[in-house]
Amino acid sequence: MAKEISKSNYLQIDPWENLRSLSKARIALGNSGGSLPTREVLSFQEDHAFTKDAIYSDLKEKELLKHLQDFKLPVYQFQTKVSDRKEYLKRPDLGKKLAETSESENGDFDILFILTDGLAADAINERAIPLLKEILPKLNDYKIGLCLVKFGRVAIGDEIAEKLNAKFTAVFIGERPGLSSPKSMGIYTTYEPRSETTDERRNCISNIHENGMSIEKAADLLQYFIKESFRRKISGVKLKASLPNQIDRK
Repeated sequence: MAKEISKSNYLQIDPWENLRSLSKARIALGNSGGSLPTREVLSFQEDHAFTKDAIYSDLKEKELLKHLQDFKLPVYQFQTKVSDRKEYLKRPDLGKKLAETSESENGDFDILFILTDGLAADAINERAIPLLKEILPKLNDYKIGLCLVKFGRVAIGDEIAEKLNAKFTAVFIGERPGLSSPKSMGIYTTYEPRSETTDERRNCISNIHENGMSIEKAADLLQYFIKESFRRKISGVKLKASLPNQIDRK
Protein backbone atom coordinates (compact mmCIF):
# COMPACT_ATOMS: atom_id res chain seq x y z
CA MET A 1 0.00 0.00 0.00
CA ALA A 2 1.43 3.32 -1.07
CA LYS A 3 2.39 5.69 1.72
CA GLU A 4 0.14 8.74 1.86
CA ILE A 5 2.06 12.00 1.42
CA SER A 6 0.65 15.04 3.18
CA LYS A 7 0.57 18.51 1.67
CA SER A 8 3.24 19.67 4.10
CA ASN A 9 5.72 17.23 2.53
CA TYR A 10 5.52 19.08 -0.77
CA LEU A 11 5.99 22.65 0.45
CA GLN A 12 9.27 23.34 2.25
CA ILE A 13 9.11 26.41 4.50
CA ASP A 14 12.22 28.58 4.63
CA PRO A 15 13.60 28.83 8.19
CA TRP A 16 13.96 32.60 7.77
CA GLU A 17 10.29 33.10 6.94
CA ASN A 18 9.71 35.24 10.04
CA LEU A 19 12.01 37.90 8.49
CA ARG A 20 9.49 38.53 5.71
CA SER A 21 7.46 40.74 8.04
CA LEU A 22 10.40 43.18 8.12
CA SER A 23 10.85 43.67 4.38
CA LYS A 24 9.03 43.75 1.06
CA ALA A 25 12.07 42.10 -0.53
CA ARG A 26 11.67 38.60 -1.96
CA ILE A 27 13.31 36.60 0.78
CA ALA A 28 12.51 33.25 2.46
CA LEU A 29 10.14 32.19 -0.31
CA GLY A 30 10.31 28.49 0.45
CA ASN A 31 10.32 25.82 -2.24
CA SER A 32 8.40 22.92 -3.66
CA GLY A 33 10.99 20.43 -4.83
CA GLY A 34 13.40 22.39 -6.98
CA SER A 35 10.90 25.17 -7.72
CA LEU A 36 9.27 28.13 -6.05
CA PRO A 37 5.80 27.66 -4.55
CA THR A 38 2.99 28.52 -6.95
CA ARG A 39 1.85 31.48 -4.84
CA GLU A 40 5.29 33.06 -5.10
CA VAL A 41 5.44 32.56 -8.86
CA LEU A 42 2.04 34.24 -9.24
CA SER A 43 3.04 37.03 -6.88
CA PHE A 44 6.17 37.72 -8.94
CA GLN A 45 4.16 37.81 -12.17
CA GLU A 46 1.68 40.23 -10.62
CA ASP A 47 4.38 42.59 -9.37
CA HIS A 48 6.18 42.40 -12.71
CA ALA A 49 2.97 43.47 -14.43
CA PHE A 50 2.63 46.43 -12.03
CA THR A 51 6.20 47.42 -12.86
CA LYS A 52 5.58 47.37 -16.62
CA ASP A 53 2.39 49.40 -16.14
CA ALA A 54 4.35 51.97 -14.12
CA ILE A 55 6.87 52.54 -16.91
CA TYR A 56 4.08 53.29 -19.37
CA SER A 57 1.89 55.33 -17.01
CA ASP A 58 0.99 58.85 -18.15
CA LEU A 59 1.50 62.15 -16.41
CA LYS A 60 -1.90 63.68 -15.53
CA GLU A 61 -0.93 67.08 -16.82
CA LYS A 62 -4.28 68.89 -16.61
CA GLU A 63 -4.96 67.68 -13.08
CA LEU A 64 -1.44 68.49 -11.89
CA LEU A 65 -1.50 71.95 -13.47
CA LYS A 66 -4.75 72.74 -11.69
CA HIS A 67 -3.28 71.70 -8.34
CA LEU A 68 -0.08 73.68 -9.00
CA GLN A 69 -2.08 76.82 -9.79
CA ASP A 70 -3.90 76.47 -6.47
CA PHE A 71 -0.63 77.33 -4.70
CA LYS A 72 -0.85 80.88 -6.12
CA LEU A 73 2.75 80.77 -7.33
CA PRO A 74 4.14 81.24 -10.87
CA VAL A 75 3.58 78.03 -12.86
CA TYR A 76 5.39 77.04 -16.05
CA GLN A 77 4.90 74.12 -18.40
CA PHE A 78 7.74 72.84 -20.58
CA GLN A 79 8.25 70.21 -23.27
CA THR A 80 11.37 68.13 -23.86
CA LYS A 81 12.60 66.93 -27.24
CA VAL A 82 10.92 63.56 -26.66
CA SER A 83 7.85 62.87 -28.82
CA ASP A 84 6.38 59.79 -27.09
CA ARG A 85 6.96 57.23 -24.35
CA LYS A 86 8.75 54.75 -26.63
CA GLU A 87 11.27 57.39 -27.67
CA TYR A 88 11.64 58.46 -24.05
CA LEU A 89 12.74 54.96 -23.05
CA LYS A 90 15.14 54.60 -25.99
CA ARG A 91 16.65 58.11 -25.93
CA PRO A 92 17.42 59.29 -22.37
CA ASP A 93 19.46 62.16 -23.84
CA LEU A 94 16.39 63.79 -25.38
CA GLY A 95 14.65 63.89 -22.00
CA LYS A 96 17.46 66.14 -20.74
CA LYS A 97 16.85 68.84 -23.39
CA LEU A 98 14.01 71.29 -23.82
CA ALA A 99 12.14 71.42 -27.10
CA GLU A 100 13.02 74.43 -29.22
CA THR A 101 9.44 75.69 -28.87
CA SER A 102 9.79 76.00 -25.08
CA GLU A 103 9.76 79.67 -24.21
CA SER A 104 9.48 81.46 -20.89
CA GLU A 105 10.23 84.73 -19.18
CA ASN A 106 13.14 85.43 -16.86
CA GLY A 107 11.68 84.68 -13.45
CA ASP A 108 14.69 85.29 -11.19
CA PHE A 109 13.73 82.60 -8.63
CA ASP A 110 15.41 81.31 -5.51
CA ILE A 111 13.84 77.86 -5.86
CA LEU A 112 12.15 75.97 -8.69
CA PHE A 113 10.15 72.86 -7.95
CA ILE A 114 10.07 70.82 -11.16
CA LEU A 115 7.67 67.90 -11.59
CA THR A 116 8.40 65.37 -14.32
CA ASP A 117 7.23 61.82 -15.00
CA GLY A 118 10.50 59.90 -15.24
CA LEU A 119 9.99 56.14 -15.25
CA ALA A 120 6.91 56.09 -13.01
CA ALA A 121 4.49 58.91 -13.78
CA ASP A 122 1.94 57.68 -11.23
CA ALA A 123 4.44 58.40 -8.46
CA ILE A 124 4.25 62.07 -9.47
CA ASN A 125 0.48 61.94 -9.99
CA GLU A 126 -0.04 60.64 -6.45
CA ARG A 127 2.80 62.08 -4.33
CA ALA A 128 4.14 65.33 -5.77
CA ILE A 129 1.25 67.58 -4.73
CA PRO A 130 1.00 66.21 -1.15
CA LEU A 131 4.74 66.78 -0.74
CA LEU A 132 4.48 70.35 -2.04
CA LYS A 133 1.65 71.00 0.42
CA GLU A 134 3.97 69.81 3.17
CA ILE A 135 7.09 71.76 2.17
CA LEU A 136 5.85 75.08 0.74
CA PRO A 137 4.50 76.55 4.02
CA LYS A 138 8.03 76.13 5.45
CA LEU A 139 9.68 78.25 2.73
CA ASN A 140 8.21 81.73 3.15
CA ASP A 141 11.58 83.47 2.78
CA TYR A 142 12.20 82.29 -0.79
CA LYS A 143 10.92 83.33 -4.20
CA ILE A 144 9.49 80.10 -5.63
CA GLY A 145 8.31 78.89 -9.04
CA LEU A 146 6.60 75.65 -10.05
CA CYS A 147 7.21 73.74 -13.28
CA LEU A 148 5.65 70.73 -15.01
CA VAL A 149 7.56 68.79 -17.67
CA LYS A 150 6.45 65.72 -19.59
CA PHE A 151 9.06 63.12 -20.63
CA GLY A 152 11.78 64.73 -18.53
CA ARG A 153 14.98 63.39 -16.98
CA VAL A 154 16.71 64.75 -13.88
CA ALA A 155 19.04 67.04 -15.83
CA ILE A 156 16.12 68.89 -17.46
CA GLY A 157 16.08 71.02 -14.33
CA ASP A 158 19.44 72.56 -15.28
CA GLU A 159 18.23 74.05 -18.55
CA ILE A 160 14.99 75.23 -16.96
CA ALA A 161 16.97 76.92 -14.18
CA GLU A 162 18.98 78.81 -16.79
CA LYS A 163 15.81 79.93 -18.58
CA LEU A 164 14.16 81.17 -15.40
CA ASN A 165 17.38 82.31 -13.67
CA ALA A 166 16.93 80.10 -10.61
CA LYS A 167 19.47 79.54 -7.84
CA PHE A 168 18.20 76.12 -6.75
CA THR A 169 16.13 73.31 -8.27
CA ALA A 170 14.27 70.38 -6.74
CA VAL A 171 13.28 67.91 -9.46
CA PHE A 172 10.45 65.57 -8.45
CA ILE A 173 10.67 62.49 -10.68
CA GLY A 174 9.23 58.98 -10.90
CA GLU A 175 12.00 56.52 -10.07
CA ARG A 176 12.80 53.31 -11.90
CA PRO A 177 10.06 50.97 -10.63
CA GLY A 178 11.01 47.97 -8.54
CA LEU A 179 9.01 44.79 -8.06
CA SER A 180 7.94 45.96 -4.60
CA SER A 181 7.74 49.71 -5.33
CA PRO A 182 6.21 50.55 -8.74
CA LYS A 183 5.20 54.08 -7.69
CA SER A 184 8.32 55.46 -6.02
CA MET A 185 9.20 59.15 -6.28
CA GLY A 186 12.65 60.68 -6.00
CA ILE A 187 13.76 64.28 -5.51
CA TYR A 188 17.05 65.63 -6.89
CA THR A 189 18.25 68.97 -5.56
CA THR A 190 20.93 71.16 -7.14
CA TYR A 191 22.39 74.48 -6.04
CA GLU A 192 23.29 76.88 -8.89
CA PRO A 193 22.28 74.42 -11.65
CA ARG A 194 23.58 75.08 -15.14
CA SER A 195 23.61 73.12 -18.39
CA GLU A 196 27.12 71.83 -17.68
CA THR A 197 26.19 70.57 -14.18
CA THR A 198 27.22 66.96 -13.49
CA ASP A 199 25.52 64.48 -11.18
CA GLU A 200 27.94 64.70 -8.25
CA ARG A 201 26.56 68.23 -7.72
CA ARG A 202 23.13 66.84 -6.82
CA ASN A 203 21.58 65.48 -3.65
CA CYS A 204 18.95 62.76 -3.88
CA ILE A 205 15.99 61.89 -1.66
CA SER A 206 14.84 58.46 -2.81
CA ASN A 207 12.18 55.80 -2.22
CA ILE A 208 9.26 58.08 -1.39
CA HIS A 209 6.35 55.65 -1.52
CA GLU A 210 3.78 53.98 0.71
CA ASN A 211 6.23 51.34 1.97
CA GLY A 212 9.28 53.60 1.94
CA MET A 213 10.03 57.15 3.04
CA SER A 214 6.99 59.12 4.15
CA ILE A 215 5.88 62.42 2.63
CA GLU A 216 6.56 64.15 5.95
CA LYS A 217 10.11 62.84 6.33
CA ALA A 218 10.92 63.58 2.68
CA ALA A 219 9.70 67.16 3.13
CA ASP A 220 11.85 67.60 6.24
CA LEU A 221 14.92 66.26 4.46
CA LEU A 222 14.20 68.49 1.46
CA GLN A 223 13.95 71.50 3.76
CA TYR A 224 17.30 70.54 5.26
CA PHE A 225 18.96 70.38 1.83
CA ILE A 226 17.46 73.74 0.84
CA LYS A 227 18.57 75.45 4.04
CA GLU A 228 22.09 74.02 3.96
CA SER A 229 22.57 74.59 0.23
CA PHE A 230 21.76 78.28 0.55
CA ARG A 231 23.75 78.67 3.77
CA ARG A 232 26.87 76.92 2.46
CA LYS A 233 26.31 77.61 -1.27
CA ILE A 234 26.89 73.97 -2.25
CA SER A 235 25.01 70.79 -3.10
CA GLY A 236 25.91 67.22 -4.01
CA VAL A 237 28.68 65.12 -2.51
CA LYS A 238 30.01 68.07 -0.49
CA LEU A 239 26.69 68.33 1.34
CA LYS A 240 26.05 65.28 3.49
CA ALA A 241 22.53 64.20 4.44
CA SER A 242 23.22 64.33 8.17
CA LEU A 243 19.77 64.24 9.70
CA PRO A 244 19.32 66.23 12.90
CA ASN A 245 16.95 64.80 15.50
CA GLN A 246 14.11 67.14 14.64
CA ILE A 247 13.68 65.63 11.16
CA ASP A 248 14.32 62.02 12.11
CA ARG A 249 10.70 60.99 11.61
CA LYS A 250 9.52 57.43 11.14
